[in-house]
Amino acid sequence: MNILKIYNKYHLPENLQMHMLRVAACTNLILDNWTGKPIDRKAITRVSLLHDMGNMVKILEEEIQDKDFIEVRRKYFEEYGTNDHEINMLIGKNLGLNNKELEILDGKRSRKNEQTAKSSNYEIKICAYCDQRVAPDGVVSLKERLEDAKIRYKDKPLSVWSNEEKANQLIKLALEIEEQVMRYCKLKPEDINNQSIQTYIDRLKEYEI
Repeated sequence: MNILKIYNKYHLPENLQMHMLRVAACTNLILDNWTGKPIDRKAITRVSLLHDMGNMVKILEEEIQDKDFIEVRRKYFEEYGTNDHEINMLIGKNLGLNNKELEILDGKRSRKNEQTAKSSNYEIKICAYCDQRVAPDGVVSLKERLEDAKIRYKDKPLSVWSNEEKANQLIKLALEIEEQVMRYCKLKPEDINNQSIQTYIDRLKEYEI
């Protein structure tokens, strides 16, 4: 099924759709400039395009003006529960992600930056890195994106970003992952930006899952 049709089937808001498209576009830009050992482009693209399908449940009701959208969100709770990561994994599996792709989806989370930095799995590293480069309004530097996360999630006690010491360590590890990825890429971090990924976004809108 076409990725946009999937997003619409699950009633995802446009900003969430664009986040996943931007992340996938960043990964594809890196893959087109990759000089390291062969890696699974298809798996990276599929995971990136589906990685936040469960984020519907993270949207606060007071942020929503559309009554129909509030009803859609409530149905998400009824069908899937409240844990966004578990929902990501479940919907990913339902949409055909294989075991390898589900492993990437589970491993790419920022809370696992330490394991990712120590890992030799560049599929996870690239997915993690690109997700952590994409802010709500587009691609920014890694430092800017994660410092913003510290501010946005500081009052959410269950978030890893609410503890400043842990958050600073995750940022340090994210920068280490960035260095690892760039080591095998004909790009500099600043080459990955909203302008350089636009053609990839247009192409990915035609992607079939």
